[in-house]
Amino acid sequence: TLMHVIAPVEVTWPVTYLQSSFDEWQEENGAQVIEQARKTFQESVGTADAPAVHTTVEHGPIASTLVTATADAWMVVAGTRGMGVIGRALLGSISNGLLHYAHCPVAIVPTDEAQNPDPAAPVLLGIDGSPASDGATSLAFDEASRRGVELIALHAWSDNRVFPLVGVDWQKYEEEGHEVLAERLAGWQEQYPDVRVKRRLVADQPAHWLLDESSQAQLVVVGSRGRGGFKGMLLGSVATKVAQGAKAPVIVVRES
Repeated sequence: TLMHVIAPVEVTWPVTYLQSSFDEWQEENGAQVIEQARKTFQESVGTADAPAVHTTVEHGPIASTLVTATADAWMVVAGTRGMGVIGRALLGSISNGLLHYAHCPVAIVPTDEAQNPDPAAPVLLGIDGSPASDGATSLAFDEASRRGVELIALHAWSDNRVFPLVGVDWQKYEEEGHEVLAERLAGWQEQYPDVRVKRRLVADQPAHWLLDESSQAQLVVVGSRGRGGFKGMLLGSVATKVAQGAKAPVIVVRES
């Protein structure tokens, strides 16, 4: 479904004619936006086995209208409108609202980046060690399988770089990190035998590594909860930072 939302605009002029003319322009512009989106979609997927396309123009506050629509959606996709890195750091109220409140996975597409990513580039998965990352893992394996590419599973066993300290057994923590990664991947490799998995274990802030690796990936997938069990990585730092700065499309999977 291609959706365009026309936000209400309060005007200060008292002339009814101007208001009606503006309303007509909004409707015409909305129809043009939807038609252009439909053409872009058809050009992207071609005519063979193309899914049915439904279009709709809604009226209301943009962010809340889209969030409501996600209750019946499998995924919602939003672009960054070519705002560049600085503009994307803010993401805007619409994308930010979707990241925080959408009822389904949210895909953020950096439209300021190359429109034709390397089709052989891997899918990058961030695993945080919580059960909530299962949804992200499932989606990442499915995407890697459909695209016929490698899956890089990255887990940070420490949020900070480690240094030799007396009395601290870093190897023990690293081994626990390997166990977490193995546990979260268990079963998925058997379910998707065609997907080659490369495991990455790091000792640093996960967002830093995910952003760095995103330049070599065609898609980044992260879950919506962090280790601390807060309401979500969406409200915490990792998913938000990745959505803000990744050089590839990012899918954030909320806890079901």
